[in-house]
Amino acid sequence: MFPGIGTAVNVATVLVGAVLGRLLGDRLPERTRDLVTDGLGLVTLLIAATSATAVLDPALADEVGDSAPLLIVLGAVLLGGITGSLLRLEDRVEGVGAWLQRRLAGAQDSAERRRFIEGFVVSSLIFCTGPLTILGSLNDGLGNGADQLFLKATLDGFAAIAFAASFGWGVAASALTVVVVQGSLTVLGLVLGDVLPAAHLAAITATGGLLLVGVGLRLLRIKEVAVADLLPALLVAPALVAVVASLR
Repeated sequence: MFPGIGTAVNVATVLVGAVLGRLLGDRLPERTRDLVTDGLGLVTLLIAATSATAVLDPALADEVGDSAPLLIVLGAVLLGGITGSLLRLEDRVEGVGAWLQRRLAGAQDSAERRRFIEGFVVSSLIFCTGPLTILGSLNDGLGNGADQLFLKATLDGFAAIAFAASFGWGVAASALTVVVVQGSLTVLGLVLGDVLPAAHLAAITATGGLLLVGVGLRLLRIKEVAVADLLPALLVAPALVAVVASLR
């Protein structure tokens, strides 16, 4: 199989799932769609908790010391959040969603437009911030196989059905985000020639878990966390690991 096959399959499952969910969503009452969204929010929190436990990874503790992992995740979230806020990443991602809505869905009322944008933003974050996105795409580019992305594609396909039933065609538009993010990471894997050290990957995974908590809170309508503004934390986390390890 060629590098990039995992991303291609992932995009296909998101699109198929979105179409099925959209067809199903028209036949579901609003109360049922809201319940589906709540269920996805709870599952997202479960996935987030599983990912966040990577802060306890022995490889990370060996690299930076027993007391540093939590501080590294905290520093990554704070520094990444400040950077993302200054760059207005959340506004830019929502702007992309609004542009896609105008191009793909035409003129609609404000409520439907907001629904499209929210579906695009939330789906993009969930499909592209998890550990399988990073490790799977890198391994695909390195020629180590796309098994992890095939697993992710299956999960994303089912999630897309549920999301599209609640949010509509904005979920299908998130396939573009999958192409850009996973495609870029696959190319990076081709260039790197090796995977990230275990400690660095653990820091990214734990930080990504916290970001997914923010997504879960949005889905549950508890708080509109600007998760896109926090995305630079995924780059800051491994950098902090390298800095702390060099100072030991």
